[in-house]
Amino acid sequence: MNPRRWRALAVCLVPAFMTLLDVSIVNVALPDIQTGIGASDSGLQWVVSGYALTFGLALIPGGRLGDARSRRAVFMWGIVLFTLASAACGAAQNEWWLIIARLVQGAAGALMMPQVSGYIQEMFQGSERGRAFGYLGAVIGLSTAVGPLLGGVLIQIFGEENGWRWVFYVNLPIGLLSLPFAMRLLPAENVRRTLKAGFDPVGVLLLAAGLMLALLPFLQERQWPGASKWLLVPAGAAVLAGFVRWELRAGRRIEPLVHMDLFRSRSFTLGGLIGVLYFAGFTAIFFVFTLFLQNGLQYSALMAGLASVPFAIGSGIAAGFSGRLVHRYGRALVAWGLLIVAVGFVATMLAVHEVPGRHAGWAAAGPLLLSGIGSGLVISPNQTLTLSRVPVRRAGSAGGVLQTWQRIGSAAGIAAVGAVYFTHLATSRGDWAESFQVAMLTSAAFVVAALLVALYDLFGPGR
Repeated sequence: MNPRRWRALAVCLVPAFMTLLDVSIVNVALPDIQTGIGASDSGLQWVVSGYALTFGLALIPGGRLGDARSRRAVFMWGIVLFTLASAACGAAQNEWWLIIARLVQGAAGALMMPQVSGYIQEMFQGSERGRAFGYLGAVIGLSTAVGPLLGGVLIQIFGEENGWRWVFYVNLPIGLLSLPFAMRLLPAENVRRTLKAGFDPVGVLLLAAGLMLALLPFLQERQWPGASKWLLVPAGAAVLAGFVRWELRAGRRIEPLVHMDLFRSRSFTLGGLIGVLYFAGFTAIFFVFTLFLQNGLQYSALMAGLASVPFAIGSGIAAGFSGRLVHRYGRALVAWGLLIVAVGFVATMLAVHEVPGRHAGWAAAGPLLLSGIGSGLVISPNQTLTLSRVPVRRAGSAGGVLQTWQRIGSAAGIAAVGAVYFTHLATSRGDWAESFQVAMLTSAAFVVAALLVALYDLFGPGR
């Protein structure tokens, strides 16, 4: 066992935090980006959704590349590309410059993230693996919730004109400092290579085309009016079905991009479904909460970011100890966490209803803290259980599949919850608080659906 494994894990988690932070930190900077470079509304949408799109598309190929070649080399190239793309984002002079840099940034992040779960599978065993995934879960929860706060602080410090640029420049010192530590502490070689030759380029193309067709209508839900855009979803499903068929055939000759034997594992399949549903509800609340506070209650970017801190605190604390409990309680721990999150979401809705006006953000602090505690009991234990039966030589690919499901859930959830929010806002003639409450109920419904899957895993047939 690697004696430097905990220091190596820390090296992995810092760039992972940077990568996931960029999912949410940009939201509070969008008004200043629009003013600074004259970006259009559709351009701003692509600044957010373009990152999510390339991040989701490249996760599985990135994981497969680390499994087949060198996990350390792929991770370090991801850091280099992400740092350079962040510098390009901060220096952007027009919306196309910024959009292209964000697309590269998302793909670079997808090179790093599967290697993190792959290294955890490789370096840790037993209860230590649960603890390591617990720290990763804390990073996921903290980065998502702290993003708006850090963005608000940077805008407050550097001003509205240049603050949005520092939302991207903040990644530069993190990336530059991470490289020498990664070179020194990460294992130079993974497990002995047992994968068949070949990288499966046909599988890569089919997967990319299927995911793009399926995700674009969700990511562009507000920019593409009309119902015809949803025809892309079944088209994407058809391409993904072709991808599955190809992977089954490719496995006889080369190592496929995704080994379909993974889905014979009950823990992997049900855990992935829980991840899709939970991330659909969990990620969407920060989208609508920020809109409600900034547009509805006229909070500053900094104050809107501060309102998300209780969730981050609860998530970080719970994730820290949930990794120690997952081997004792298994999926039951995830089920309890999902129940707590659902109760917290409903309590947040009630708090905003009972305390209207400018104090609504403070009233939501307690329920969001409760939701964060529940989230800390969900993300890392679910990852640990989902990947528990995956062979180490395929850990990167399996981690990429799991995180791709989470990205799909996030995109679908933001589109669905956002659609409910904006539709109610239009029909209620600008009732921001009531629209937020309806959106919170929608997010809670996704979490309850994830809870039902967890209960099926605990008590359903074939347990």
